[in-house]
Amino acid sequence: MFKLTDPFGTAPTQAPFAQSISRGVPWHNLPVTREYTLGQLLDQTIARCGENDAVVYADRDFRLTWYEFGEEVDRLARGLMSLGVKRGEKIALWATNVPHWVVLMFAAAKIGAILLPLNTNYKEHEMDFALSQSDTENLFIINGYRDCSYVDVIYTLVPELREQPRGELKSAKYPHLKRVMFLGGEKHRGMYSLNEVLALSVETPMDAYYARQAECDVNDVVNMQYTSGTTGFPKGVQLTHRNIANDGFWIGACQNLTCRDRVCIPVPLFHCFRGEVRSDPGDGLN
Repeated sequence: MFKLTDPFGTAPTQAPFAQSISRGVPWHNLPVTREYTLGQLLDQTIARCGENDAVVYADRDFRLTWYEFGEEVDRLARGLMSLGVKRGEKIALWATNVPHWVVLMFAAAKIGAILLPLNTNYKEHEMDFALSQSDTENLFIINGYRDCSYVDVIYTLVPELREQPRGELKSAKYPHLKRVMFLGGEKHRGMYSLNEVLALSVETPMDAYYARQAECDVNDVVNMQYTSGTTGFPKGVQLTHRNIANDGFWIGACQNLTCRDRVCIPVPLFHCFRGEVRSDPGDGLN
């Protein structure tokens, strides 16, 4: 039986432990835990591998280098701060694998918010449960998926969106919900579009942004995953920066992944798998 003792030098050549095309640092030089927030890990990766590709969507000819990805994360993070998103607030995300999904994940982490990824197959009653049970303050959506119009579902659940000014939402059914945003350029009544949120970034000074990042701690909750609910109502599982960063790092380390490797992610980004692969860029894995 194969015993994992030095994955950077002795990994076997047959599945499931195939040797990576690249080599990492010696096994004995790796710390057991990584005591960094996701934002700090992102900044470290940008400093080391800024010109490398970070995100690639081959189907739409979309790609960002680590430099470009970092700039987009900072713009979105500052835009969210300008809207009033506080540290510890939850940001629910109901979207398929669109490019700014990952940008929002790191933007939320940098300002101390908690990302709440939602299953793209949710129907109206499941979305109702998630919004009620999570007490989320913020919600990002896209048009929809398959035969479900997310926009129509949200207007049904939160009819106040059609009547109240943006930024002043007061929902009778979801009293904690403050803002609904659309993860794209389209405009919908009562919602901020992604372009509008990005444009608001200029209203948050860089010193205020840096101060918010300094408040973040590795033990802060940064992600909340809902269980499938097969044995009862779904339950929100809270994950900290330390949880995700260390899990992601060792998944990559045990596969010898570095900045010369690319990982194709065909699974939905709301899966926990997404958090582990994307959370610790390490040596610039994209």
